[in-house]
Amino acid sequence: MTDQSAGDIDIEKFEVLLSAGQIETRITEMAEVISKDYRGKRPLLIGILKGAVIFLSDLIRSLTVPLEIDFIAVSSYGDATASSGVVRILKDLEQSIQGKDVLIVEDIVDTGLTLNYLVENLGSRQPNSLKVVTLLDKPDRRKVKFEPDYCGFIIPDRFVIGYGLDYGEDYRQLSDLRVLND
Repeated sequence: MTDQSAGDIDIEKFEVLLSAGQIETRITEMAEVISKDYRGKRPLLIGILKGAVIFLSDLIRSLTVPLEIDFIAVSSYGDATASSGVVRILKDLEQSIQGKDVLIVEDIVDTGLTLNYLVENLGSRQPNSLKVVTLLDKPDRRKVKFEPDYCGFIIPDRFVIGYGLDYGEDYRQLSDLRVLND
């Protein structure tokens, strides 16, 4: 499958940070650990829209435990390349999480503000357990103390696109992860 460029921008000029193969291998490894940790349970995986949808899809296909899924949409970026720091819930969950083993699935953790807010918000809804899995982590960008429970890759402080991550709604469809240059 060939990735299409968005608009008039030649996507091939953007450096590949992680290939589709690297991502696939790491998700399989993560799914093995998560499946072991949730053996005998039925976790509710909450995908954070829109960026985590591809990661969530690949992750759930690799898990070997029964599960449920739901989605929440939040915004802290808009069309910018840096978080505004203000987190808004745009779409809430469709079900109660009280008494459930919840796993928040996120595409990337950078400032930690969004996930810190979500963990606090969802934690107040009385789940049995609440953990975070992220494909990407940029610890150099942290504004609050936050550590995901499961992490695919630690990456440098560069703006990345592809594999669900966008810039102004473009580039989500790329199968690999690329660096968006200025």
